[in-house]
Amino acid sequence: MQEPQPIFDARDLTKDYQMGEVRVQALRGVNLTLYPGEFVVLLGPSGSGKSTLLNILGGLDTPSSGTVHYADHDLSVYDDAALTRYRREHVGFVFQFYNLIPSLTARENVALVTEIAESPMNPEEALSLVGLAQRMDHFPAQMSGGEQQRVAIARAVAKRPQVLLCDEPTGALDAQTGVLVLDVIARVNRELGTTTAIITHNAVIAAMADRVVYLSDGQVARVEHNPRKKAAAELSW
Repeated sequence: MQEPQPIFDARDLTKDYQMGEVRVQALRGVNLTLYPGEFVVLLGPSGSGKSTLLNILGGLDTPSSGTVHYADHDLSVYDDAALTRYRREHVGFVFQFYNLIPSLTARENVALVTEIAESPMNPEEALSLVGLAQRMDHFPAQMSGGEQQRVAIARAVAKRPQVLLCDEPTGALDAQTGVLVLDVIARVNRELGTTTAIITHNAVIAAMADRVVYLSDGQVARVEHNPRKKAAAELSW
């Protein structure tokens, strides 16, 4: 069987930061391939390079050396304007903190994205997908942390991105609420076919993935395939 074309192909990625007199190597020659529709967990301790790698894949940062291709686009040669266009058209982000605008309702927070996307869902459809059809006209302050994170997911997927990148999406949530949020992310991956990558230090979440990429000290330590993916409801931590 022919292997599918990768959606991401990163080769020999390095990323150095200068912190005063000290040079920090966040990535040290990372090679990574992600495939369309895949659910991948990037697992590793704090400081292992997870967020740096995710930010480079998402066009929020650029590598010091190496290449990263998204489909047939070479992101490593893009300028700021091209990276902005790439993020707007192709990538949805979910972060640990929800970054909702407090003065806007859930519907209005999602509409901010749909107004600038090429072929978006309507906000009502996106909020229904994450189980918030009854909460559309509520403000963030009227919602729980888990509900706010689900609004953030609806906002990320409303533009129908090919890729959903999640940085510690359950980091600010208790275990029970975290499972609800992970269930929504898995549903987006399953129903929309969105290539999904979650970075986390919580090893339990790895059981949900097609593949688990273990990062250590700025390098890929190993990659494992899950013979059976667990549903979010089967997780406990």
